[in-house]
Amino acid sequence: MGGWKERPDGVILDVDGTLWDSTGIVAGAWTRAVRERGHEVLVTADRLKGLFGLTMEAIAARLLPQVSREEQDRVMDLCCVYEQQALEEDECRICYPGVGSTIKTLSEMLRLFIVSNCQSGYIELFLEKTGLGPYITDIECYGNTGRGKADNIRLVMERNRLRAPIYVGDTQGDCDAAAEAGVPFVYAAYGFGRVDRMDAKLETFAELAGLIGEC
Repeated sequence: MGGWKERPDGVILDVDGTLWDSTGIVAGAWTRAVRERGHEVLVTADRLKGLFGLTMEAIAARLLPQVSREEQDRVMDLCCVYEQQALEEDECRICYPGVGSTIKTLSEMLRLFIVSNCQSGYIELFLEKTGLGPYITDIECYGNTGRGKADNIRLVMERNRLRAPIYVGDTQGDCDAAAEAGVPFVYAAYGFGRVDRMDAKLETFAELAGLIGEC
């Protein structure tokens, strides 16, 4: 059992670095957008792995620190447009092993949710491309609320009357957000980042079903 005393009544999931790795597809779309706006910046998958998990505003500030906030916003808006197009056109066979089957199994045990710092529509696209929509009870993101991950975790908890959920993510930002929201953090060690604390650790996503089953 993980480092929590009470059986979880819900699992809240991150997307990038936890459920799938879209950085290869997104990197090309963002490079196109950035250069179309006249900035000679190469966006690579590896660079995105260090940025995903931040809010879009924070990503823009790191990606284009030399330009105005207004231009950063314009660039990121175009990045999101081209990203959406690229993901819609791609088959998106980019989920980590066992994600689909594990989510289906978990949904028979308890309710599942997604909270991400992504733009509006991204989670919906993920659910559409993977066919996992029927297994997810509720979602929230930075693009919808303009609020950080901790606040959005709390929003999902309040809307769905969750008493003891856990949050599954792969970055220090995920870890900090879970702590701020007062929920246990399960670290997806196969993802993009490293963390300084955790309540449980996953070497593969499929291990999550066993972890919940032990509770």
